[in-house]
Amino acid sequence: MTAFYYSKFREHNKIPNSEIIGALTIAYGKNHLDLKKQLTKSWEETIKIIKDLIDDLALKRIDISKWGILYEYWIPRRTKRIDIVILGNGLIFIIEVKYNSTCYNTADIAQLEDYCLDLRDFHSESRNQIIIPILLSTEAPTVLNDQLIKIDDCVQEVRFANAKNLSDVISKSICEFDFGKEYDLQNWNLSEYLPTPTIIEAAQSLYSGQSVTEISRNHAGAENLSATTTCVLNAIKEAQITNSKIICFITGVPGAGKTLAGLNIVHNREFQNDDNEIGVFLSGNGPLVKVLSEALSRDFSKRQDANKKEARRKVNTFIQNVHEYIDLYHGNAKIPIDKVLVYDEAQRAWTKEHKTKKSSGAITESEPEILLSIMNRSKDWSVIIALIGGGQEINTGEAGLREWGKTIEAKFSDWKVYISPQLIYGDHSTGNMKLFEIMPPNVEIFESNDLHLNVTIRSYKAKDLSEWVSLLLDGRVEESRRLFNENLIHYPIFITRDLNTVKIWLQKKARGTRRIGIVASSGGRRLRAYGYDPYYGLRGNSNQDELGAWFLNPSNDVRSSNFLEIIATEFAIQGLELDWTGLFWDADLRRTNDQWEFKQFRGTRWIRVGKTGESVENNQKMQFIINKYRVLLTRAREGLIIWVPKGDLNDQTRLPKFYDETFEYLVSCGIKIL
Repeated sequence: MTAFYYSKFREHNKIPNSEIIGALTIAYGKNHLDLKKQLTKSWEETIKIIKDLIDDLALKRIDISKWGILYEYWIPRRTKRIDIVILGNGLIFIIEVKYNSTCYNTADIAQLEDYCLDLRDFHSESRNQIIIPILLSTEAPTVLNDQLIKIDDCVQEVRFANAKNLSDVISKSICEFDFGKEYDLQNWNLSEYLPTPTIIEAAQSLYSGQSVTEISRNHAGAENLSATTTCVLNAIKEAQITNSKIICFITGVPGAGKTLAGLNIVHNREFQNDDNEIGVFLSGNGPLVKVLSEALSRDFSKRQDANKKEARRKVNTFIQNVHEYIDLYHGNAKIPIDKVLVYDEAQRAWTKEHKTKKSSGAITESEPEILLSIMNRSKDWSVIIALIGGGQEINTGEAGLREWGKTIEAKFSDWKVYISPQLIYGDHSTGNMKLFEIMPPNVEIFESNDLHLNVTIRSYKAKDLSEWVSLLLDGRVEESRRLFNENLIHYPIFITRDLNTVKIWLQKKARGTRRIGIVASSGGRRLRAYGYDPYYGLRGNSNQDELGAWFLNPSNDVRSSNFLEIIATEFAIQGLELDWTGLFWDADLRRTNDQWEFKQFRGTRWIRVGKTGESVENNQKMQFIINKYRVLLTRAREGLIIWVPKGDLNDQTRLPKFYDETFEYLVSCGIKIL
């Protein structure tokens, strides 16, 4: 990760323009086949502007003796380069140059802010440093930048400059901030850059034929992910060599990258025959399939200049719906062309009863049994990789882990089972469930720590977020508060009773292309009184266009999550993520006398489901409600804010007592009031 060219300020103006352009051209040629004339002209203009800048700053008697400059600095996560980086007086100036541009474009502003936010979050030498973005549109009118204020963030507001006034913009910025650390130019250029991609970014990278390693270099997360991938690839090689059947269970905390690991494995170039994939990635999570398919279609359409319909047709095999896959192979003797099957969120596979009901009696086996039967048809070898999330079951008919264990023990005991210790003993990351209640003597089982992903990469600022959420939902107040205060200091979590506060807080976070959005339990039906009825929000059965618009469209689109008009339920967002979320907490899960009370809204009133500790026939419904909030509390990469309504004494469905104790409980778990 280096710049094409860099030098000290004091040396820069002594170097002929042609020499700098030559260095840039050589560096560019190592990565690209052609050099466009427009790019050379842009470099010529940029170098001239920078030389004028250096002369002007010297005339203004600003000490630039220790300043440095870098051209074309690589940002792998964005697969782009920063045009200019200037290091000086403890400030980092990030300059996006738009050659011959006569305006300051909104898309350019977002791109520039993305660069700066990525440096703030993932670039070691830029951590906790003041970063000043400057959009340099060479032919644009002069902007005074006098409405800008110093904000409580490392990344300041975007400044605007043209070819004539860059010196004024930079010198004015210097006056606004105290001098900070001096930068070693070479160290900054070679600094560690440890990004964590979104699942959408990772899927796009894999589909375009790239490796995810360039955009995923988080230390603990990358090591964990790499070890898991290696372990599974070794199991696949063993199956190939020995002509055997193997099933691997990968467990992990929410946001640890199970889906990323699965995509990375199934599309690994090592396991291709004549450029054809030998694996298939399946998911029963409809919204995940639709959003990734839409994101890949848009990206493919843009890269290949293809129409939307053609792009969608091209990408529809990258990730498939498990129910459609089963329909293809059930009821016949077809041998699948796929040798490796990855099943995301395998704990959500349907039970025998639910599958029978959904198929109107045509299918009478559980999904674990069906998938094992299909892959068992192979005459030589096959591998199933089951990705397991803990406490994520939120739908009636989801079989859970035990169905896999029972099916293997009863009908597929000749399959070798690779398993993490968490599935042997039970763990918060598996919803305290085990694969086998008692280890079966007739099944060959191999245990490996590498099959567990214990570091969250979604919430890269809070690796202990999922554990804190589990403690909170388990009612373990002291432990949750202690963990919050010790380990979540860099992951903002706030709570408020004011709806407008939530919106203002979120809108301030929507910088660059960062995604914000409002989420709520599908059972939060009395949010309707505030204009947000989850029933009419984004749900599991929402179509691809609706989901794509919410997760992918720009902030000024009323269908976008960033517009804060459409609420997403747990069904729509499970397995996906936003950068910042606002969680609306309704009375379906409420604290009453220091216990959780579970409710469902029917008609005009709340219906009692149960209370913490009760062993009743509605126990599964209670667990589903807990799991809904577990999902919603772990969807944000950077931070979240929770809104608990105040209620209304004049509305028997929204009495203040339904909300007040819940609010106090959440505060007692460490959450700060805003």
